[in-house]
Amino acid sequence: MSVSLLGPVLALLANALIFGLSWWPFREMQSLGLHPLWATALMYSLSFFIISLMRPQWLKSLREHPQLWWLFVGSGLTNFGFNWAITQGDVVRVVLLFYTMPAWSVVFAWWLLNEKPDRMALAGLSLALIGVSLILKTPQTPWPLPSSSLDYLALLGGASFALNNAMLRKLAFLPEVDRMGAMFGGGMCITAAAAAVLVPFGLVSLPADTSWWPLVLGLALCLLLSNLSLQYGAARLPANTTALIMLSEIIFASASSVYMGASELSARQWLGGLMIVFAAILATIQHHSKEP
Repeated sequence: MSVSLLGPVLALLANALIFGLSWWPFREMQSLGLHPLWATALMYSLSFFIISLMRPQWLKSLREHPQLWWLFVGSGLTNFGFNWAITQGDVVRVVLLFYTMPAWSVVFAWWLLNEKPDRMALAGLSLALIGVSLILKTPQTPWPLPSSSLDYLALLGGASFALNNAMLRKLAFLPEVDRMGAMFGGGMCITAAAAAVLVPFGLVSLPADTSWWPLVLGLALCLLLSNLSLQYGAARLPANTTALIMLSEIIFASASSVYMGASELSARQWLGGLMIVFAAILATIQHHSKEP
């Protein structure tokens, strides 16, 4: 590997490492009485207000381009589903179900971008669905269906992330700051609104104190660094290389959670996870083959 490529590759690995380990601070904040929905809203509010101060015109873009609201909703639901599930459930299971994103991407690309799936896309979709079935199927369940609300949250996160990616491509003509404003705004508003609505039902608790604030600030800064690393690396490497490197997030999350006792890996999960990873690789190869 040349020296010129080493920096971007390391930047993308740093991004994947931060997101792959983010489950731990979310769980620590939960143990201190801060629900992941409140934590997400607080962290995204920091980035949202920074962007709004830097470029207040992005709100005008939101009015002029209503499709940005899809990005707003997609980002909010991604964080709502993934951050809640990763805090409460088996980390490996949640991450693998979240990475069904390539399968959902086939659907959204067909719907929003008029990209009719070819044989490779359908093969990747089938492979991902078989992998999900293997993960969902347990000795206690007769059919490979989601067995808990956490499974649904992880799948919702993956589907919403696919919607995000499709809309980012569809709205590529807009300034990056406008798209980032919609994403951070959705992450802040939807998680805060969901937390507020769920408090009366006892599903989300109000923070009892503020002992968690150093973790919130620390993770917010890490996520900001992660986003900067992603922008640096993705701008200097081919899209297919970026996508493949980002799959290392699964490795970081799986290895750390198994080591710390937050997950267990069965043979079925291994096989299902490999199928989902291969489906993501197929989607990456397909996208690369269509690039001019």
